[in-house]
Amino acid sequence: MLKWKRLVIISVIFLLLFSIVALAEGSGDVYVIPIQGEINKATYNYLKSTLNDILAKSPKAIIFEIDTFGGLIDQAEKIKNLIIGLDIPTISFVNSKAESAGVLITISSEKVVMANSSTIGSAETIPNTEKVLSMWRSFLRDVAQLRGRDPKIIEAMADTDIYIEGISEKGKLLNLTSNEALKYGICDLVSNDYDEMLQFFNISYGNVVKVEEGIELKLSRILANPYISTLLLTIGFVGLIIEVFTPGFGIGGTISIIAFGLFFGGNIVAGNSQWTSLAIFVTGLILLVIEAIIPGFGLPGISGIILIIAGTILAMGTVTSALVSVSIAIIITAIITTLLIKFGHKSPHLEKIVLKTHQKDEEGYLSTPSKDEYLGKEGITVSELRPTGIIEIDGKRLDALSDGSFIPKNTPIKVVRVEGSKIFVRRF
Repeated sequence: MLKWKRLVIISVIFLLLFSIVALAEGSGDVYVIPIQGEINKATYNYLKSTLNDILAKSPKAIIFEIDTFGGLIDQAEKIKNLIIGLDIPTISFVNSKAESAGVLITISSEKVVMANSSTIGSAETIPNTEKVLSMWRSFLRDVAQLRGRDPKIIEAMADTDIYIEGISEKGKLLNLTSNEALKYGICDLVSNDYDEMLQFFNISYGNVVKVEEGIELKLSRILANPYISTLLLTIGFVGLIIEVFTPGFGIGGTISIIAFGLFFGGNIVAGNSQWTSLAIFVTGLILLVIEAIIPGFGLPGISGIILIIAGTILAMGTVTSALVSVSIAIIITAIITTLLIKFGHKSPHLEKIVLKTHQKDEEGYLSTPSKDEYLGKEGITVSELRPTGIIEIDGKRLDALSDGSFIPKNTPIKVVRVEGSKIFVRRF
């Protein structure tokens, strides 16, 4: 009897321990990390720091919720390495679109889920050179093979030369809907519900926790946008022009510094450029300041303009978008500058930009002292007047001009006209 009691007690203990372990295993949370907008350096930094924080909480799984047109392939490759390096279940959930670099990130997870009406594909590189495309295809092929996806279908999303009968079209990039991706094994499930996908993959969990994007990522996405970059460039150049026209350091310079700071800061954080572009730009500004101090317009001014434009172009993602943004900014700046010069005098707020004050002679504003006191006075020529020479009036020698013909030396003269500092005489 005692033996049976011991067996019952041991069994109960084992059941309790099993229940506790099972409860502990099922109580971990699942974290949803959004990957949205352009894939850039800020996206990678955000994911890296977020994953470090989440891993410290012993998550049951991580869902990467993807909605992107793509971005920088070097940053996409680094994100791919982050995902593949995780030793917990990973799910890529395409809730709208996964294009370009988003394809590599999507297939990096162990499981792929696509929402209804979502798409995946169109992963062509820019620039589409043979070297870059070959490297990109190798990235896609390697991950597809690792995760058990069809590498040829994945490569067809990046290369128009790959044709798969019945799936892709000749000369066009492959782009799949959610149902097509499920049919060809590119995704494992079509669903819009977290609970459904977690149950489908037999992942027990406590709660589903959605992670918010970091402020750094949000700001970089806004500031590095080509339209915002163009606006910031325009504001920066206009502020610079206003500062040049106004004495001292004022609002124009302040606005210019803020605008250029946001422009370069946003693009550096987004990974479009390095600090080198800012250094080149600042060097250009210094050369323009030197040119402003030195009379005339020479090498410092020309070099400064070239460096400013070069630094601005290097700060943006592509040369094409940079040239378009710089061109638009310069054109708008030229128009605004013209309007300020032409109509600035009508506004009391722009008095420092456009000079509207008239300094009249009768009010005492003279460039040279007037000699009206000699008008009508008589004297004698000290030298010949041909037509200029020297005369003497009341014992004072003066420069004078003949108001007619040649006047010899030691000839009596009379002042007949005075124009500012000029004295006109005739013999009498």
